[in-house]
Amino acid sequence: MRLRLLFIFLFISLFASAQYSFSGYINKDEWQNSVYLSIVEDYRKMSGVYAEQIIAKTSADSTGFFEFKGNMLDAENRIYRIHVDKCSDMQKDINHFNGHCSESEELLFIANNTDTIKLPFSFGNQVFCSVESSNPKSNAFVKIDSLKNDMRFAYSEVRTEANRKLNNKKWFKALQAYGEALNEPIAELAIFAYLSDRSSDLHSYYVEDLQNSTYYDNLETRLEETYPNAPYTVQYKNELAADRYMLASFNGTLSNSNWNILLYFLLAISVLLNLFLFLKTWKQKQSKTEDLKSKLSKQEQVVLEHLLEDKTNKDIAEALFLSVSTVKTHINNIYKKLEVQSRDDAKSLFAK
Repeated sequence: MRLRLLFIFLFISLFASAQYSFSGYINKDEWQNSVYLSIVEDYRKMSGVYAEQIIAKTSADSTGFFEFKGNMLDAENRIYRIHVDKCSDMQKDINHFNGHCSESEELLFIANNTDTIKLPFSFGNQVFCSVESSNPKSNAFVKIDSLKNDMRFAYSEVRTEANRKLNNKKWFKALQAYGEALNEPIAELAIFAYLSDRSSDLHSYYVEDLQNSTYYDNLETRLEETYPNAPYTVQYKNELAADRYMLASFNGTLSNSNWNILLYFLLAISVLLNLFLFLKTWKQKQSKTEDLKSKLSKQEQVVLEHLLEDKTNKDIAEALFLSVSTVKTHINNIYKKLEVQSRDDAKSLFAK
């Protein structure tokens, strides 16, 4: 009997451990009560707030504490973002939709479905400056941001064209080497996105380096070995191929007609890539939605559909010929099985 109980305890412990927990504190006097968790599958959209990336929403309690937890994330490392903002409820949809909120604070981190991450207050009650995690890769983006701050300071010491050029060359290589030393290819992509950005002063060094360096092929190999099925890998390979095609065309003789063909080709690649990422994200969301609904009984699924249509308990009871108390019982069971606290939380799981 004792052996059986021990086996059951160990089984439950193993099952319970396969869950993520991302928690922290916000200053409620400074930020809105809502906290958002997003998954970033496009490394060109690491900075900003995008509605299509948001996968969960929670509310901080009276002390400012918040937590996201569950077991629905990828088993592999992925890039996630937690953010808060000062937008009013009327502004939120607009700001989250267009990828910008002028008064927001965010943190990028790497995690998987089994990680525990804590974001305590740092000096002066600043949020999202410190990361305590069971995953040693989690704070890679914090380290990269720290290095970028060092770079900005170096540029500001002497504001001359000569100093800027010297710093461009130095920091291009320094950032690239630092990303490789992190031994986490999806963190390297943050640096690649920064160095290859056409609006960056460092882009000319990227164009030159792309023709002479093996770094980019090595990064592709690291991504394929570590994340063969991740959207980041597909995106990187397509972008690299497009940039090299453009360079090859520029190095040869490019007539006006060939230039138009090149532009159409790159446009087609961009459209196909965006379509691929959209369909992949949509399929993943559909799969997760079906997994969530499978936890519910048939009756609870019907009640959930009415709940998602913003119907009141009374409206649901009349539509399904049930008592209001029975509807309340079903809704409470739905909350427990979906691990949410409110109607808004439930609707956020199935948001289109």
